[in-house]
Amino acid sequence: MTQAAADIAKLSFEDALAELETIVRTLEQGKGKLDESVAAYERGAALKKHCEKKLAEAAARIEKIQIAGGEAKTAPFDPER
Repeated sequence: MTQAAADIAKLSFEDALAELETIVRTLEQGKGKLDESVAAYERGAALKKHCEKKLAEAAARIEKIQIAGGEAKTAPFDPER
């Protein structure tokens, strides 16, 4: 794992998302140098992946408790129900 990847792995979802939003705003302005923009894009892609992983982990932890035949069971959380 590279140092940059290790740094990202330590970030909370909220911190990673905030940094990603900053990178997106900076890139949308188009004022940086090409090399800096490419590096920012690469970091942004890594931050996006980290945020997606954190969301998947949170979704996996959220379970709905069901009572069936007097026995409690857990089922994946379904936000549509």
